[in-house]
Amino acid sequence: MKPTKKDISSLRSTLEYLKENGELVSTDVEVDPHLEVAAIQKHFDGGAPLLWEKVKGYPNARICNNIYATAERIARLFDVDDPRKFKFKAVEAIRQPLPPIVVKDAPCQEVVTTRDVDVWDVVPMISHSKTDPGRTLGAGNTVVRGQHFWGGSHIGYNRMNFRGPDYSSFQISPGSHMDQIATHWYKKGPIPVTINIGVPPACTMMAGAGFTYVILPRGCDELGVAGALQGFPVELVKARTQDAWSIANAEYVIEGYVDTTQKVWESPLAEKEDQQGKYDFHPEWSGYMGKAYRTYKFQATAITHRKDRPLYYGLIVHAMDDHFIDVTMREACFLELAERIVPGLCIDTNIPMGMTDWGGVIFQVQKRRARDEGLQRNILSAALSISLGAKLGIVVDEDVDIYNMEDIMWALATRVNP
Repeated sequence: MKPTKKDISSLRSTLEYLKENGELVSTDVEVDPHLEVAAIQKHFDGGAPLLWEKVKGYPNARICNNIYATAERIARLFDVDDPRKFKFKAVEAIRQPLPPIVVKDAPCQEVVTTRDVDVWDVVPMISHSKTDPGRTLGAGNTVVRGQHFWGGSHIGYNRMNFRGPDYSSFQISPGSHMDQIATHWYKKGPIPVTINIGVPPACTMMAGAGFTYVILPRGCDELGVAGALQGFPVELVKARTQDAWSIANAEYVIEGYVDTTQKVWESPLAEKEDQQGKYDFHPEWSGYMGKAYRTYKFQATAITHRKDRPLYYGLIVHAMDDHFIDVTMREACFLELAERIVPGLCIDTNIPMGMTDWGGVIFQVQKRRARDEGLQRNILSAALSISLGAKLGIVVDEDVDIYNMEDIMWALATRVNP
């Protein structure tokens, strides 16, 4: 694939493009990471990208978010003229990954702290609601590469709550790549990882591509897919304190390891009452209040970051920003799945907000002959079988607009024969 025409090699270069394009809303008014960032982003949900130049308690930090809140903006970043066509470009990236390259020096390591590591003091994590157990880290991208991912590279999201200055909970979704890693390496020693914050857009898109592991199996090169998506390799740099790799153009990186021999509670109240799944954590992608659990321990061993006012991506959940991060590559994976099962039958896919990102998918098919009838059931069966958490699969003909839920409901009401 050709490199993108605009510079999206880093989060800050992307913000610069959005500023030049007249899309970025920025302010010098100080913002409080406690509640204010989340509340303001919710107000701008589905709208402009946001940048706060001053952050309460963090004089050298900035916070941004809402960059991925519209499909149109994502398409423009990757030189796609129609947002509905982005998934087709993504499919090509999945088929022909462009492996990452290693660099010696990296912006993410301009400042390195390996002693007296205090994540609270450096990283301006946000709180989402009044019942949150403090400010949590949900926007970091976990990177695992090499032998701990069967020779490939993994990038994803894991919610974290730092219960101390240098250790945190580490939530792992059942069945995820990280769950596969933790299961395989259970009590076999520390699992070295990096938590990358403020990464290039292609890495952000790839990190949301969870739970379609027939298309992205363990040992695949997810950072290579990100490289193909942007048209040039993702740059990596060796971590300073772990046998792990950092995204060179990240804004912050927390180096450390996952310890499967120790557990950490996600909230003080859950720990006090010794009960999992009862007390609030923070709102989650499904649109409900997340609950606190007991997880494996993440131990931080270093913090590295850019010197010049690093950017924290203050991501909230169950918003359009989070939605498009989670579904954009998943739609491509489902399209590729359908193509592998019945080549040429499926012409489009969509995951609307109401399907809560991982809850389902809509396929659009174009039957070419009478014997194609029934093959759509094979696609549905496969989609619901390979995607953990998916509860609803819908297939419609080419005359139904899969981006219009009124059309979808009309087709369900008038064409389904239970």
